[in-house]
Amino acid sequence: MNVFLILCVTSFLAGLIDAVVGGGGLINLPVLFSVYPNGTPATLLGTNKLASVWGTATAAFNYSRVVKLNWPVALAAAATAFIFSFVGAYTVTQISPQLLRKALPFVLILLAVYIFRRKQLGQVHSPVYSGTTELGLAVVTGIGIGFYDGFFGPGTGSFLIFIFVRLFGFDFLNASAVSKIVNVATNLAALLLFGIQGNLLWKVGFMMALFGVAGSLLGARLAIERGSKFVRQLFLVVVLLLIIKTCYDAFLR
Repeated sequence: MNVFLILCVTSFLAGLIDAVVGGGGLINLPVLFSVYPNGTPATLLGTNKLASVWGTATAAFNYSRVVKLNWPVALAAAATAFIFSFVGAYTVTQISPQLLRKALPFVLILLAVYIFRRKQLGQVHSPVYSGTTELGLAVVTGIGIGFYDGFFGPGTGSFLIFIFVRLFGFDFLNASAVSKIVNVATNLAALLLFGIQGNLLWKVGFMMALFGVAGSLLGARLAIERGSKFVRQLFLVVVLLLIIKTCYDAFLR
């Protein structure tokens, strides 16, 4: 099968899943590494960011038209996440994330078990905090998630949704919507860094972005139409796939 056709199909699927619960990189990155076996990791990671940021931004826009987004929380978390993703990216050049790589599967297992056992969690949108307390928690979230995404990355979207559901009291639909705003910021930060370094396949990235946006439009529509229950179910599926992948990367690769 033609390389570009493979990338178009996978980008569409990645955009669809990413628009609902994040995790599009689970699909795009392995395929990029497969079809470009001689490509440098930094270039393929940068190309994936170029492809995904457009779909994430499209999903964020679509959510904002239908879901009543908590913009102060979204923007506070996004701004600090943008800054600290650079800090994380710099830190990874100084410290190996090997220990985190081995711990991540177990953290994801605990997260999945917690969500699975609490059937009603995230079904009702009932924010726990307001005012400066909520904004302060959003800033802390942005710092932590931004640093993690720059330093390591896998599962960022899933962790964001879990935080907004568990700590903020959002339902899964609102949590997914706000997480897209934060994801746009972290993706832009990484993309800027990779662009400065010249680690991008521009034509491939933009082609993938086109199909990723199409998938994102469908994914956001499905999430909005089917609601929090659908988002929760897909969230658990993506976390399960993340557990499998991170176990393989940490212990079998």
